[in-house]
Amino acid sequence: MVRETITPTVTPAGPPQRVSRFGGLHNYFLTGLVVTGPVAITLYLIWTFIQWVDGWVKPFIPQRYLPETYLPFQIPGFGLIVAVIGLTLVGFFTANLVGRTLVRFGEKLLNRTPVVRSIYKALKQVFSTVFSQSGTSFRKVGLVEFPTGAWSIVFISSEPSPVIEQRLPGGNGEAWVSVFMPCAPNPTTGFFFLLPKSKVIELSITIEQATKLVISAGLIQPESIVAVEAE
Repeated sequence: MVRETITPTVTPAGPPQRVSRFGGLHNYFLTGLVVTGPVAITLYLIWTFIQWVDGWVKPFIPQRYLPETYLPFQIPGFGLIVAVIGLTLVGFFTANLVGRTLVRFGEKLLNRTPVVRSIYKALKQVFSTVFSQSGTSFRKVGLVEFPTGAWSIVFISSEPSPVIEQRLPGGNGEAWVSVFMPCAPNPTTGFFFLLPKSKVIELSITIEQATKLVISAGLIQPESIVAVEAE
């Protein structure tokens, strides 16, 4: 009796898949960069701003009032604290009669100086517009069609003055509005337009959200964007 021997067939295995040893370390590095990068840059900007203010304010403070005169180390931010307190006191004294009288007297002197007069008036108008609590400038965000077929984020400013508006085409009584279109990724530069209100679509997002959207080139999207049809 012949016994048949069955030999099992062995399928040759393919080449073993190579797992990168540094794949996990690469992912950990990117995760750490994403977590610590914004924090480090934010702290660096804050520290740079504090040093910049200290460098401007401390030279005007008498040496006997500086903490490092009595301590073996410097206190960063002391100049910033003095600046905040000083500006607050200036605003407080300006609000009363004596302060307003001194401010008007100083403005009269500046207005009589040929070169300084134009610079002071321009800067005062800019500061009054930007930091005004009751104004509406740069407190709204909108969309405009620019270029044709595309839509761009704009900051809605105030309505043009009568001197400009009377020269604009609008015989049907259509209202106009001033808009500023920021450039990415630097929103401090851009283009200024005068557009009819009907050409601007208002958005229910804040200036901060729109600024983040522009700086990130669309990577940081607002949580919700609701278009409001212009009247």
